[in-house]
Amino acid sequence: MTRPFKVLGIQQIAIGGPSKERLRTLWVDMLGLAVTGNFISERENVDEDICAMGNGANKVEVDIMQPLDPDKKPAVHATPLNHVGLWIDDLPKAVAWLTAQGVRFAPGGIRKGAAGYDICFLHPKASEEFPIAGEGALIELVQAPPEVIAALG
Repeated sequence: MTRPFKVLGIQQIAIGGPSKERLRTLWVDMLGLAVTGNFISERENVDEDICAMGNGANKVEVDIMQPLDPDKKPAVHATPLNHVGLWIDDLPKAVAWLTAQGVRFAPGGIRKGAAGYDICFLHPKASEEFPIAGEGALIELVQAPPEVIAALG
């Protein structure tokens, strides 16, 4: 089986909780990560601080998230380790190939993510039509920029 894409490395982990402030105390105040941005989306029910560790191609985001409304879905706080993001060298090819293999994607398709990269999500649960999924884990595929592809490819 020949894949038309490569997974280059971890782009991010996303951690959810009822309050970003408590998460910030650990990740920013105690561990020293830098806050590099903020993303708020009603559609995704999230208020997210984008934090970073490392530099260049070795930079990994730690996104700390709280729901805008704890009673709405998606419940970004319900699973503390919300999702893991993977750098992909060719996201459109990856999505086409994985879909053809029976991998289930979450609704929304390829779109701009919080950090400005094109992203999409593998669904955490399989279906009859798409029998391969994250087995409970949400997985984000992230289009790697040229400098990351050059460094990690």
